[in-house]
Amino acid sequence: MKIIKLAGLVDIHVHFRDPGQTFKEDFHTGSVSALAGGITTVFDMPNNLIPVFKKSVLFDKFKIAGKKAVCDWGLYFGSVGDNTHEFEKVAGYVVGLKVYLSLTTGKYVVADEEKIKAIMAAWPKNKNIVFHAEGDRVDLIIKLTEKFKNKVHVTHINTRESLEKIIYAKKNKLPVTCDVTPHHLFLDNTSVKGSDRPPIETVLNFVKPPLATKRDRDFLWENLSWIDCLVSDHAPHTLAEKKSVNPPPGVPGLETMLPLMLTAVNDGRLSLKDLIRLTSVNPRKIFGLSKDDSSYVEVDTDDKYRIDNSSLLTKCGWTPFHGWEVMGRIKKVVIRNMAVFENGRILARKGSGKNVSVIT
Repeated sequence: MKIIKLAGLVDIHVHFRDPGQTFKEDFHTGSVSALAGGITTVFDMPNNLIPVFKKSVLFDKFKIAGKKAVCDWGLYFGSVGDNTHEFEKVAGYVVGLKVYLSLTTGKYVVADEEKIKAIMAAWPKNKNIVFHAEGDRVDLIIKLTEKFKNKVHVTHINTRESLEKIIYAKKNKLPVTCDVTPHHLFLDNTSVKGSDRPPIETVLNFVKPPLATKRDRDFLWENLSWIDCLVSDHAPHTLAEKKSVNPPPGVPGLETMLPLMLTAVNDGRLSLKDLIRLTSVNPRKIFGLSKDDSSYVEVDTDDKYRIDNSSLLTKCGWTPFHGWEVMGRIKKVVIRNMAVFENGRILARKGSGKNVSVIT
């Protein structure tokens, strides 16, 4: 047994499905899953069934999260370009703005460049805009960032080409940051991961952005120094949905992110310092959260085990990494000097999570 202490993880990209689709997840079960994964703070996306495009909807969601969450949390506002008049009212209450530029779930894609320009012109320059952008949409965002000077964060980078564009922007001192998910680091479009790891059903692998090639995956690993954050993009769906004729995109990821990455540390793919940078230091720096020494996670880095669906606390109850052997078990999670998770048990009461959205 070797216990090490890490800063509590900050996951800036989750989908808790609450309100509207709580049969998949809700703010209680999602935050429970976060604690089980060593994550002390989550930022929830705005693409609910009733999207968070109005101040009234945002404040209704605040109430829901406030009553249920057991980890700290923040919320994004969303836009398709027709609610820029709301920005001034809500910017001080959210961690950032989320805009979808590439095909994804829901009808929230902004295809019109003039609308994108209007969004960037209206959103405060001191607050992040998080873009789901793929392919030539990444080029567009970099071009518009040169003009509008917004703080821009491109989420779930999946290909070599996209990361190369981000690297170009960074080298040219543009205010552009990015993140990557474990599923884009560990899975690719071949589905088979080697003799020591079981094949993954393609239907469960369906995500957006899609899993790319091994070449892309290798490039992401080789250039982690250019990537700012690691995110779960926790997107739970029931197994029945995933195995249906038209499966929705997305996979759960809160409880597997840290064990997978600790295994990568053990394998020499990144350093522990890099892991802390990706999961705590940079998310806090980019989104304006102060350092919090009172929130941390203790892990046993010698504990080798296989990820099992039956042990997960997420409501959806499955993971594409079922059966994978990992090293590193979360033993204890502390938030503001209070133990909230220990040896598989949730100790926090409903509603004890703090809203960190109000960031200036």
